[in-house]
Amino acid sequence: MEKIHINEVGPRDGFQNQAKYIPLEHKLEIIKKMVESGLEYIQITSFVSPKAIPQMKDSKEIASVCLEKFPDVKFFALVPNLYGAKLAWESGIRRISFVVSLSKSHNKANINRTHEESFLELKKIVEAYPEMEVCLDLATTFGCPFEGKYNAEIVVGFLKAYIDLGIKMVNLCDTIGIGNPKEVREIVGAVQESYPNLDLQIHIHDTRNMGMVNTLAAIECGVDKIQSTLGGLGGCPFAPGASGNLATEDIVYMLNDMGYVTGVDFEKLIDASKYQKIVIPDGNFSGHQMNIESKSQQWV
Repeated sequence: MEKIHINEVGPRDGFQNQAKYIPLEHKLEIIKKMVESGLEYIQITSFVSPKAIPQMKDSKEIASVCLEKFPDVKFFALVPNLYGAKLAWESGIRRISFVVSLSKSHNKANINRTHEESFLELKKIVEAYPEMEVCLDLATTFGCPFEGKYNAEIVVGFLKAYIDLGIKMVNLCDTIGIGNPKEVREIVGAVQESYPNLDLQIHIHDTRNMGMVNTLAAIECGVDKIQSTLGGLGGCPFAPGASGNLATEDIVYMLNDMGYVTGVDFEKLIDASKYQKIVIPDGNFSGHQMNIESKSQQWV
């Protein structure tokens, strides 16, 4: 019975796309319900400029409350630069994600940097905070809205400089949901063969309803850390055509039913999802809601 570690990224990836500010107490209640469901890895915020993403203006408060209330949960945050890493460290966060796009065009659109500038910024973070656990989020791994698809050789070659820098964890992201299971197996397999000691994660958007099958393809290749968002909330604002994420409740239901160990209580997760829909009524959800009160467990 293989353990699959669900990395819930909704409080960052999902919330950041909401135009209307979600009150702090609602965010904290959603995170609390996530924790109660058994989720042990949760990306709670992003330490970015409030001018760039106003939704993340409460990052320090979120981190402070969550770290105090739930000391056993492995909380992490996204940072775009050295200053963001500084804020995360001072807030008590010891696990961060740093995004670089395989696509030069998307990297410029998403974070306004060249590849060289992104690498140098991450190098500064690694040198300034050697005790920080850093995960490289490789956006557009399976394709870009501006440049098309990439093969495994390009992905492997791009990662070499980061592996040499000392990065030990990489999250392969299908930012626009353009991949298919064959491509996932090829790219994941090539990365595993080239960097056998690398800790791999997978993050698949559900634009074309391929989130479940592509994530399962990665799991069957040996990836045991996957990312998803409650309700499938989110999308990439800088990638035309990218809709929501893989819904956590969908993937948990499937994996639990298949005999994998997730450690997540599905019914409590559904309660969290329903609450989230109430407090974010206009959210761009892509997931299903299961009526857990129905004995027949019908999709609604």
